[in-house]
Amino acid sequence: MYKLSLVILASVLFLGCAREGQKAMMQATIRPEANAEMKLDDSLVKKAAMENPSFDRKIIRKAELTIEVPSTIAAQQKVTSIAETNGGFVVTSEAIQRENDNQNKRLVDVKLVLRIPSANFNEALTQIQNLATNLPVNNVNSQDVSEEFIDLEARVRTQRALELQFLEIMKRANKVEEALEVQRQVAEVRTEIEKIEGRKRFLENQSSLSTITVNIQTPLPIVVTASGFRHTVRESASQSLDLAEGIVLFFVRFVIVMTPIFVMIVLPLGLIALYFRRRALRIRLAQKLEAAESIAE
Repeated sequence: MYKLSLVILASVLFLGCAREGQKAMMQATIRPEANAEMKLDDSLVKKAAMENPSFDRKIIRKAELTIEVPSTIAAQQKVTSIAETNGGFVVTSEAIQRENDNQNKRLVDVKLVLRIPSANFNEALTQIQNLATNLPVNNVNSQDVSEEFIDLEARVRTQRALELQFLEIMKRANKVEEALEVQRQVAEVRTEIEKIEGRKRFLENQSSLSTITVNIQTPLPIVVTASGFRHTVRESASQSLDLAEGIVLFFVRFVIVMTPIFVMIVLPLGLIALYFRRRALRIRLAQKLEAAESIAE
């Protein structure tokens, strides 16, 4: 029994060492010096690309404008035309009705989100700004993502080289376990490549097409408040008239509301109470007469 336990323990240790040996073999097959050379080469390529004057830098441009115009609908059409003329398009268009006590003077604010080719960004922005009679908000910002873009390209090259090395290892794999382990590593590398390329596509899209958000609104009316003795007197008189009008209207409404209540409830109850009161008086009077007659007899 003791010998059997030793044999089982030795078998377990042998299998564990064999698996560790397989992993060590795959890691050794991917030469560290090759990875170092690739990283060094990528850094040199990245530096050369950044220093090249003809390098097309990846710059994300965004702008947010609030323009005041006499007519928001007409300005909306003009902004759309400017976007199309400069090779862009309208992503979203939203109209919001502004609250106003006067039903005949309700105003509509419009919000547009435009995508414009980066080469025409400044031209389109200037044309939109020229439409405004007033420009309360004018925010423009840029973000240079060239370094991140080049770094992503380098990472893709490194991951593709790593994928090729794993595929070469898979060709030389003699056991199913080794092949499955290499296949898992290949799947992880390909997933990483897809993530990096997705980020690259996003940066390319954002840098090739700039975003302009335009809020179009009509200017608010400016209310000028007068001051002085005459204005105070006129305002006090107006308030007094409003108060008197309110009191009169209150009594008129009170009468109108209370009339049906009086006719339907108070008047019938009063007549009934008057009837019983007179009846009680007649009974008392009859009792007094009977008492007087009895005394006389």
